[in-house]
Formats: sequence, structure tokens, C-alpha cells
Amino acid sequence: MTSHDDPPARGGEQEASVRPQSLMLSFLGVHVLNRGIAVFSGSVIDVFARIGVSEEAVRSTLTRMVKRDLLVRHRNGRRMYFGLTARSAAVLDDGEHRVWHSGAVNNDWDGTWTMVGFSLPESWRSQRHDLRSRLIWGGFGPLQNGLWVAPGAVDVPNLVDDLDLNDYLNVFTAHATKPTEADQIVHAAFDVSAIAERYHAFLRRWDGDRPLPDAPDDLARQLLLHTEWLQLVRQDPRLPAEHLPEDWPAIRAEQVFRGLAEAYREPARSIAESVLDTIPIDGPPTDS
Repeated sequence: MTSHDDPPARGGEQEASVRPQSLMLSFLGVHVLNRGIAVFSGSVIDVFARIGVSEEAVRSTLTRMVKRDLLVRHRNGRRMYFGLTARSAAVLDDGEHRVWHSGAVNNDWDGTWTMVGFSLPESWRSQRHDLRSRLIWGGFGPLQNGLWVAPGAVDVPNLVDDLDLNDYLNVFTAHATKPTEADQIVHAAFDVSAIAERYHAFLRRWDGDRPLPDAPDDLARQLLLHTEWLQLVRQDPRLPAEHLPEDWPAIRAEQVFRGLAEAYREPARSIAESVLDTIPIDGPPTDS
């Protein structure tokens, strides 16, 4: 459950280690979202110690997320609690949709493509980088220089709304016509083998009789599982299944994720209830 501020990298194997903010968003999405609570920082530190994240890293992450309007402080006595903001709730809702509703396998593609053409001044290197990062985040791949495509309908204005580049973009919804074939577009614009390898890496880590045997408990396993899976599906442009190999590894990977997520749910919830100090959010936040 990451925000537009942290677009995923493209290519390469899924990393076993993940950044504290990604773990924090997974934690918030599973144990805070839609509960009307704020969580004491000390108990968050206790949870993250289970997955090898230091107290310093947790405090730094919390502070940074407050500055980015992803968390808000609530004081209760001498303790400081952290709750969600409207922005973080929207990010977490979007992540939940990607995980539980969109799914990793696109079996319902209607044949349409969203196309974005752009031409920026040569000196605008930073703007070009930001735009390309957002397009990758939105499931686009470069079909040719200055022309990017994504399967299905993509809300491009929402994707790039704060980049102030609308005057330099041309956006279309299109269907491929001969001599162009959808299969050509898929393999020209996207690194299909790299996408597959990320799923294989996930399976090597999680598809076994006892995944992560060194993890202290199922709360730790749950947070790592959810974080890695969301990062994985965030990097997946959800290419049409009909144009992918029959043994596409996302099929098995999604089965493994859902099975483990269900197995960890109740044990992790019980552990979290014993560890987390929470308060209902019924007062104004404080910046102190």
C-alpha cells in the first residue's frame, strides 16, 4: 500500500527486504484501517522489532509519514498515538482493492488500451522522470519513444494530477487494428520475463510447507507477506491473461498469498491485540 510518492522500480527480483514505510503501510492497512483508532508509537516499535526494524527506523518513519500527511498525531496523557489521515486512508483503500478485488490475473480484458503520448523539453529531465515513474505506477509500458500504453481504462488525470504537465500530454483510448496485434503490444511495451521472475521469486520465498521459519510468529509473517505481495502486484501492469503463457506464475502466486493470508489472519490478530495500545480517535490531532 504505497502512495504515488513511492513508485515501484521496474524489473529485477522481488526483494526479500522491504522499506520500513512499506511495512508500516501494510501494518496500518491490516490493523488500523476502518477501525477508528490511533496506535501508541511504543507498541508499533514492539511490533516492528519482530521483523528486525529498529526503534530509530520506526520513529523516523512515523515522523516522515506525519510530514507527508500520511499519519496524524494524537496525544493521550504523556503518550503519543498515530492515526490515519484522509490521504493515507485513500492509499490503503486503493491497496486493499488491488490485493482483494483487482487480483493479479487479468481475465476480463475488453481489448482496449489507454495510450499516453508526451513530448517534454529536453531540459526537463526531472519532470520526464516523474512522469515516467507515474506511468509505470499506473501500469503503462513504453511502446515507442514518447508513446506509452496500458491495458484497459486508466484514469490518467488522477495519475498525474499534481505534475502540471497536462499541456504536454495526449491521452487516448484505443483498440489495436491490423497489422498490429495485441500480443505484439504486450511484448514490445512490457518486460514479460521480468514480471514473471518477480512472481517466481515470491513463490521461492513463500510456497513451501513452512514459509519464513526464522520469523518469530504469524504477526511478523503476515506483515512481511502483505508487504511483499502488495509491492509485487503494484509492479504488475495486469497484462491480458490471454496474451501470457498458460503457466503464468501469478496464478499460483495469488493462490499462495490468499491461502497464507487466511492462515495468518486470526493468529496475527490475536497477537496484535495483546501488543497494541490503541485509543479511539475522538479528539483533534496535535502537531506537538
